[in-house]
Formats: sequence, structure tokens, C-alpha cells
Amino acid sequence: MESEKVKSTFKYAFGPGLILAAAAIGVSHLVQSTRAGADYGFTLVWAVIIASLMKYPFLEYGPRYAAATGESLISGYKKLGSWALWIYIIFTLGTMFAIQAAVTIVTASLAVELTGIELPLLVWSIIILAICIGILFRGQYSALDSLIKVVMTVLTISTVVAFLVALMEGGQPNLPEAPSIWNVAGITFLIALMGWMPIPIDAAAWHSLWTLERGKQTNHRSTLKESLLDFNIGYIGASILALIFLGLGALVMFGSGVSFSSSGAAFAQQLIELYTNTLGDWAHWIILICAFTTMFSTTLTVTDSYPRVSQEIIRVMKPTDQSEALIFSYKGLLIVISIISMGVLYFMGSQFTLIVDLATSLSFLTAPALAFINYRLIMSSYFPDKHKPPTWLKILSWLGMIFLTAFALAFFYWRFFV
Repeated sequence: MESEKVKSTFKYAFGPGLILAAAAIGVSHLVQSTRAGADYGFTLVWAVIIASLMKYPFLEYGPRYAAATGESLISGYKKLGSWALWIYIIFTLGTMFAIQAAVTIVTASLAVELTGIELPLLVWSIIILAICIGILFRGQYSALDSLIKVVMTVLTISTVVAFLVALMEGGQPNLPEAPSIWNVAGITFLIALMGWMPIPIDAAAWHSLWTLERGKQTNHRSTLKESLLDFNIGYIGASILALIFLGLGALVMFGSGVSFSSSGAAFAQQLIELYTNTLGDWAHWIILICAFTTMFSTTLTVTDSYPRVSQEIIRVMKPTDQSEALIFSYKGLLIVISIISMGVLYFMGSQFTLIVDLATSLSFLTAPALAFINYRLIMSSYFPDKHKPPTWLKILSWLGMIFLTAFALAFFYWRFFV
């Protein structure tokens, strides 16, 4: 009987959690976690673990709410009050273009390394987004779901193998003492690292929408247990892979005298060399294709999520307006948001790490408010009592809100008063 329930979960509910993991295992892992290991060794393992743990409740509330109510978190925000919905809208508008620009430029950097075609990163970014738009125009959620399952399997296997080989080789000899993180530069990087570790809290709303789309795709409304199992597989897996990427940076690059470049193309080249030096030259193309595919899947996921979220916001704000204006459709928003994101890349030029750090820092600094809204909604009368979180999750929620708020305040203190 239990085996039948597991089969049912994987047949009908499995998917949104893996898409969440694919969105997570991108910039936060390939870029930020690897940079953390390369620059600070293993000293920031605690930051990855704590950030993942403290954000867990607020991201879990996405599938919890969707499974229990059949509605998205965004619909819940509206019920909670216009204040909650507008906070989410403002934070989404404030971060979406920087986030899409960040993931796209990383993918573009890897595309240069993969193809050897030296086009400007902006041109490559436009090409990549055009491909993503083409895929989503044709298949939307189904195309996303199918592609991600293949990519995540390949990525997980290759990353674990690379880490085990690096571990057996013992990393760099005569490692120096890790630099202090407790200074302005260190705190700034720490905030950026934890901003997307393993994914921003606003992704809870994305997950709730993917859960509903999965139900439409399979004609099966997932139970709470099925949805949470799917979420936990994706979330815990993404968190573990973040530690593995940090370990790769620490074992291969820390103490080597090499630091990551602020140029996107140069960073991509260094990243591939990290794997190649670990596994051997034979693995160069395998790893390169895997890294590119990983970032492409992240770009595809993010490209899907913001139009989907924006369309839901418009629907919730104007439930009686049945206007089919193209600009407010999923496809119309897909094009508009992508164009504006490319505008961000154009004006920021080649400042690769600046774009990444800006996007991740904005995500972390908005996290306390979004965490509070998610907790408030789940504990409200709009959510069924029988599906409310257990005591340990409520306690973790309060610890998470305190932690996220304290670090946001610490960032302002170190940034402006030290």
C-alpha cells in the first residue's frame, strides 16, 4: 500500500520540486557557492547550511498552500490584504529584472566557452532568451517539466563525481589561513551568498503556481503529503549540491593563488578549468555541456516564472476583468519582461559579478518581509487548520524571521556605519 502511494507521488506530483531545484542550482551554486569555497575555503559551510535551514519554512509554505487550498500564494496574499499583495508586487518588480539578467549573463558566458563564438555577452544573452521564449511558447509547463528532469539527473551525477575525485586527491597542499569574513567586503559577499541560498523566498509563489500547473497537466490534485515530499526532494537536494559546489571551490581553487574574474566569459572559463583540473582533460566537454545545460535550465525556469507570476498578479488584482490584451497574456509578458531584463544588461555592461551580487543582495534584503507574509498567511483563518504547520516548523519560522532580519540589519550596519 505504501509503495503504491510513493508511485502515485512520482507519477502525478513529482515535478515542481525539481523545477525549484533547477532554478536554485544556477547562479547561487555555480557562481556564489564556488566563489565562497575558492575565496574562503570551508569556512562558509555554516552560512550555506543556516541560510537553507532558515528559509525552509517560508519556501515550504508555497506547495503547502497550493495543495491545501487549490490556489496560488499570490491569491492568498490578496486575501490577507492589499498591503501583503503590494509588498510582494514591489519586491518582485524590484528584483525580477536583475535576477533574469544575472542568470542569463552566466548562461551567455558559458555559451561563449561552449561554442567558441566570441559574440558580445549581450548578443548571446538575447539569443539564449529567444530560445527560451521559443520553448515556452510551444510547451509552457510541459516543456519545462520534461527538460528539467533530464538535466538535473546529469548535473547531480557529474557534480558528485567531481567532488569525490577532488576529495580523494586532497585539494591544494599547504593551504593558507582563510581570510576573515567579518569586514565590509566579507559581509557584502556573505549577504550575496545567502541571498539565493538555495533560492530566494519569493520562489515560494513560483512553486505554488507550478504545483497548480502540474495538477492541470496530470488531472490530479496532489495531496499535501505528495506535494511536500516532492518539495523536500528538490529543496534538500539543492541544499546538498550547494555544499558540494562550495567544497569543489575549496578543494581545487582555495590556496591556489587563483581568484575568480569579474568578467563573465573569463569566469566561465575558470569554472570549467576547475572541473577539468579535478577530473582530467577527458571530462572537459562533458562538464562544459553539463554546466551550460544547468544554467540554461535555470534561465528557462526563471524566464517562465516571472511572466507566470505577473499574469497571476494581474488576475488577482482584477478578477472580473476578462480582457485578453496580448501584453497581459503569458506570452506577452514573457516578451516584455525579457526585453527589460536585456535593458538592464545593456546599461550595466560587462560588470558580471556586480550584476550577480546586486541581484542576490536584493533578494536577501527583501527576504524578512516576504518570510513574514508567508508565515502570516499560513497561520491565518484563510488556511485550513488541519493543514497548518506542525509546532517545530512554527518555531523554525520564528527563528528564520529573526535570523533574516538580523542579517539584513547587519548588512546596513557594516555597509554604512563601519
